[in-house]
Amino acid sequence: MGVMIVKKGQILQHAGELNTKVFSVEAGLLRSYTIDQKGKEHIFAFANEGWTIADLCEVTDPCELFIDALEESTVTVIEKEERKKQVDINTVVNRVFVLQKRVIMLMSASAIERYEHFVKIYPNIVQRVPQKMIASYLGITPEALSRVRKEQTKAK
Repeated sequence: MGVMIVKKGQILQHAGELNTKVFSVEAGLLRSYTIDQKGKEHIFAFANEGWTIADLCEVTDPCELFIDALEESTVTVIEKEERKKQVDINTVVNRVFVLQKRVIMLMSASAIERYEHFVKIYPNIVQRVPQKMIASYLGITPEALSRVRKEQTKAK
């Protein structure tokens, strides 16, 4: 499909659409998320430089995720079927590991452990996104995140 410049706030994919695209971030920052019945956003993943983001539903099924740009971004857009032919197994394994670790941490880790893991996985995103988005990703309130960050600062 090619390279495109995406404006901050631009939605690349809406939940419910049939979308056959994969977005590879050359520069900038994207996120994927859901919106529950009460209108609350739940961030699934971030993708900064060198990361790829997509809804992994079948090309014939409606997407479950919204994908938008948190910053002006340069994105390579690839058809899912084409991307399957180009898949680098190390990239896939790394992404699955990150998601597996996140699910395990959501089930069993403290908020401070989840935050420390987030900073390790996404070191250059912490200063680029609002605290409420980080809290959403971690599954905690923004107020709880403030407490976690204060605890972490005291511990250092």
